[in-house]
Amino acid sequence: MRGVSRKIQQIVGPKPHKDSFYYTDLLHLCKTTDSIKKTHAQVVIGGHERNPFIATKLVDKYAQLSNLEHARKVFDNLSEPDVFCWNVVIKGYANVGPFAEALKVYDEMRSSGATANRYSYPFVLKACGAERASKKGQVIHGHAVKCGLDFDLYVGNALVAFYAKCQEVEVSRKVFDGIPQRDIVSWNSMISGYTMNGCMDDAILLFYDLLRDEDIGAPDHATLVTVLPAFAQVADIRAGYWIHSYIVKTGMELDAALGSGLVSLYANCGYINMARTIFDWISDRNIMVWNAIIRCYGIHGLADEALNLFWQLVEAGSSPDGVVFLCLLSACSHAGLLEQGWHLFQTMESYGVVKSEAHYACIVDLLGRAGDLEKAVEFIGSMPVQPGKNVYGALLGACRIHKNMELAEWAAEKLFVLDPHNAGRYVILAQMYEEAGRWQDAARVRKLVREKEIKKPIGYSSVELESGHQKFGVNDETHLFTSQIFQTLHSLDMIMGKEAHLLCQHDAIL
Repeated sequence: MRGVSRKIQQIVGPKPHKDSFYYTDLLHLCKTTDSIKKTHAQVVIGGHERNPFIATKLVDKYAQLSNLEHARKVFDNLSEPDVFCWNVVIKGYANVGPFAEALKVYDEMRSSGATANRYSYPFVLKACGAERASKKGQVIHGHAVKCGLDFDLYVGNALVAFYAKCQEVEVSRKVFDGIPQRDIVSWNSMISGYTMNGCMDDAILLFYDLLRDEDIGAPDHATLVTVLPAFAQVADIRAGYWIHSYIVKTGMELDAALGSGLVSLYANCGYINMARTIFDWISDRNIMVWNAIIRCYGIHGLADEALNLFWQLVEAGSSPDGVVFLCLLSACSHAGLLEQGWHLFQTMESYGVVKSEAHYACIVDLLGRAGDLEKAVEFIGSMPVQPGKNVYGALLGACRIHKNMELAEWAAEKLFVLDPHNAGRYVILAQMYEEAGRWQDAARVRKLVREKEIKKPIGYSSVELESGHQKFGVNDETHLFTSQIFQTLHSLDMIMGKEAHLLCQHDAIL
């Protein structure tokens, strides 16, 4: 900091005439808000505060340090800002917020008569995506079309990302397909859009299309970060090995973003030791990496290891977040570690973590699995936040485990209001009635599902073939070779039946 100040003084001293390039050179050396303010003061004293070129640099510098209050003051002092200055202000708000302010500035720019260019639209569309302002973004898309910029690469990429963030992934794909000359950012934006909207198969297929596209070349760091969650979701270990090998062969840095993705993928595939090896290789571990490895041990029932990692996280000086505690509480619940789970829950505030409804639901699940349903109900009554569907869902699940019909009815009635379109809630209650021999009550609940036209998600299995992952459900007759498949399954069933019969005869003889 002192070196920068001395450098600034050196520049100030010998220059009798200070032009625009002098001040921009000076601003380039500024790394803190205080140093920018000093240079800003010199600009004002020199009478250059209305110079659009210098003002744009000042606005950009303030915005880079997230000091948009000062940036806006400089901008508002200009009588006729050019489009570059408008863009810098919009970009500042689009990057750090408030995002709605970026949209206001864009409207002000249009009202002033300034014409937006290919750099304006990506910034304002980014703000629309952050605000989930779907209708506003569609209007801005129309503006881009009128300007003839809708097929521009920068604008097209921004539109792909915008529609994906607004959960309009089909529109996003339509824009993607319409970009004449796509670059790696185009592909990454579309893959990310599929992933964030839960379209994992589509993300994977597009990734393979990218690998076959000779014009694009190799996937980059961002590509792998965006597609790893998709491969983790479908537990594709072969893809995990390929990506891991690609990272090693290309010398790509195994940073926190890539590392946490690989840890999650190996964890979902059941390769716990490999997930731990990746974790140990990552030198710069952020909270995402810790979350991934703690979740890895938690989902595989290794609660003690998850707890040990939590204490390592704390000793390393990292601050646990709400996701870490969710992973730990869930692990304790499934492992029956009531005391440890309760202790963690009680200490959350000491780490600066606010308890959400999901954390309270974990405690209800913890108490319910332990069989203490009465205490679970008391806990719900003492909650400082309004109990939601997660809380009552956890209670209903515990009631089924311990066959508490009366409490299950109470929890289900709450869920029918809080989560009326979740077929699973009705099914659990109906099954409990059937298990208790209360057939009329079970029929009443199932009739309610039909009357409300509540659709139960169809369960399916999938197999990985050369053409990709193929899904199929019970009695699925949509496949081209349905008859051959069922014949093969029937033959296998006959063979297994014969083997079982022979095994029984063998056991009887013994």
